[in-house]
Amino acid sequence: MNPGLKKLHPYPFEKMAEMKKGLIPPSDQILINLSIGEPKLQTPEIILESLANQLTTTGKYPTTRGMDELRNTISEWATRRFNLDPGQLNPATQILPVNGTREALFSIANTIIDKTSAKNIVGLPNPFYQIYEGAALLAGGLPFYFDCPESNSFLPQIENVPTAVWERMAFVYVCSPGNPSGSVMRAYDYEKLLDLAEKFNFYIIADECYSELYDDTKEPPLGLLDWCNRYGNKSFKRCLVMHSLSKRSSSPGLRSGFVAGDLHLMADYYQYRTYHGGAMPIHVQYASIAAWSDEKHVITAREFYRKNFDSVYQVLNKHIEITIPDAGFYLWIKLPVDDISMCKCLFAEKGVLLLPGQYLGRTLDGCNPGEKRVRIALVESEERCMYAAESILSII
Repeated sequence: MNPGLKKLHPYPFEKMAEMKKGLIPPSDQILINLSIGEPKLQTPEIILESLANQLTTTGKYPTTRGMDELRNTISEWATRRFNLDPGQLNPATQILPVNGTREALFSIANTIIDKTSAKNIVGLPNPFYQIYEGAALLAGGLPFYFDCPESNSFLPQIENVPTAVWERMAFVYVCSPGNPSGSVMRAYDYEKLLDLAEKFNFYIIADECYSELYDDTKEPPLGLLDWCNRYGNKSFKRCLVMHSLSKRSSSPGLRSGFVAGDLHLMADYYQYRTYHGGAMPIHVQYASIAAWSDEKHVITAREFYRKNFDSVYQVLNKHIEITIPDAGFYLWIKLPVDDISMCKCLFAEKGVLLLPGQYLGRTLDGCNPGEKRVRIALVESEERCMYAAESILSII
């Protein structure tokens, strides 16, 4: 068996299932689940209509590279969104459709890591999306956890990392906007990281699946492709980005996203995927074309989440100091009490389910960055989110 299997930690939601054992929420209360980042908004009609109209294509095998029309549409969207030069992101060689960012984040590790080499360290933020860690371990890599302290805006602390670690680095996962914090990587963060990547010969893999959920009154979050173009890395050397329709278009069940960037790494990743079996179904490709071509539904989603942020802030900020994040739909709040105990009480007494922060972090030097924090996914109605906020205060 793959030795990496024995190194895997239980997934956060497996831990939650254990946490809930024996707990019975009030029978007269509807369960409000804010523990998982699953949009509750209706999938836009333009996506559903396209799916319905193309169901006959299930009789054909899809290709690994996907349809030209889909890759062209993605290239046009990314060019607009990230201020790229016309033709800079080649749809024929620098874009691949994937079945959601999760499978791409996982499979890229198998493409990059050389199990025969000592250059097998994978950098990841702490706390983090657990797929990063699992991908590294199952590909034969060695995770290295970058602290993401509040003092650094919850962004990876890459200073003071030993040279010996950088010399063995295969690639680094970046999540921006971050999960769970919503913090966005800044230009100088990318500059420092890419300087290191050039010096020590490693890749940067940017998970940007929350990039479109931001405050419309502010600048859109900086993306890695955007940064590359601004600062002269016109070919996106050493950089890959991963995007998804799950959050942007309220379509988590569509399993649709894309990977784009460095020409040479994309060629290797394409070769891997021809064996991996991750070709996107044709009817999903057509639905994805419709989604990437429309911004109206995305604006509606942004307005929904910002309204939830504002309403919950008004409730919680009376007794808990909180900050509305730059993007995404999570609140990453600090508690005056133990996070697991609070979540158990909240579920048992109020029927509200949140994700304990400890489940998203790893304990290093005796400290887990998720301790006394919870992640709240503001995906339900404004009324339910406000009830959850009031319940949190009552339990505390």
